[in-house]
Amino acid sequence: MNPIQEVKIHAFSKEYKVSIHSDFRGLGETIQRFYPVSSIFILTEKKLSGLFSKFYNMELKDLGVPVFEIHIKGGEKNKHINRTAAVYNRLIELGADRKSLILALGGGVVGDFAGFIASTFLRGIRFAQIPTSLLACVDSSVGGKVAVNADLGKNMIGSFYQPEFVYVPLIALSTLPKKEWRCGMAEIVKHSLLSGGEYLDKVRANSKEVYDHSSAALLELIVGSILYKANIVSQDEREMGLRKVLNLGHTTAHAIESLTNYKKYSHGEAVAVGLLTAIILSVQKQGLDKDWIEDLKKILIQYDLPFQDSSKSSQVAKHTLHDKKNVGSSVRFVLLQSPGSPIWDIPVELPEIVEAFRSQKKMR
Repeated sequence: MNPIQEVKIHAFSKEYKVSIHSDFRGLGETIQRFYPVSSIFILTEKKLSGLFSKFYNMELKDLGVPVFEIHIKGGEKNKHINRTAAVYNRLIELGADRKSLILALGGGVVGDFAGFIASTFLRGIRFAQIPTSLLACVDSSVGGKVAVNADLGKNMIGSFYQPEFVYVPLIALSTLPKKEWRCGMAEIVKHSLLSGGEYLDKVRANSKEVYDHSSAALLELIVGSILYKANIVSQDEREMGLRKVLNLGHTTAHAIESLTNYKKYSHGEAVAVGLLTAIILSVQKQGLDKDWIEDLKKILIQYDLPFQDSSKSSQVAKHTLHDKKNVGSSVRFVLLQSPGSPIWDIPVELPEIVEAFRSQKKMR
């Protein structure tokens, strides 16, 4: 079955397509384009298998190759290097070889983990992303970043390893709780600020009414977000420069996540708060029109996203010192000169972060 929309990714190491489908019909046909395949390994969460296996198994049963499922646990704490050995051993037991194909079916954690497994097993075997969350659709499944966590840091062990293809079944979004919708929408808002122009206008013109997998407006926002990220990845696959702009909002977000023990917010919700911090700093340090502070607040409210957090401003500032984008003891931010004109590696002093976050907390 033909996709609803298709976006080509032109990374330096590989070209591939992100194909958006209404459901799982067409997955088998997509896989056949990458034959010869000796076996297929679906890495997914048990609960996702329960929701979708009868649909994707209909597509896989006639491919003429053995299909296996390996269940992994979701959640950031389970995306750990210690969890990889059991999966490697299971692949060996089941006879995986260099012509095997791994399908990463799930959200960002599953995609990161399965992609890392694929990139390292037998020095690298093929894999594909099948994102089932909005965040994974517009962000983590595109671009080839795969990683697992260490005891002392998130995503500290990983590589750049592009998938063979990305298959987006929109029906999977129908199962998402509101928190997961908000998580993905924050990344869409981020991409719109970085892009500016017509895409930003589309984001401003919509609201949380797009939290519906069958929404035509949602499809437009997903495609626009993928197109923006595809353009960045095509120019800077390994984050040597331009790709750093995708960290807009993340410096404050990571600090808030750490302070709240990763329990209060989804990653996207923390990014939403971080976006407003970055906009306030952009007004102060880059001459961004100050009206954008209220404008972004309004956009976040439209999508039921948070725009402030109650954490102590001084503690948030101190936690930004642990961000992996920093250079030495200098905290580096991505800021905007104007929507569509981001600038990266901007040093920001702790008192400036305190002041920005404090003013954000006072907003009503």
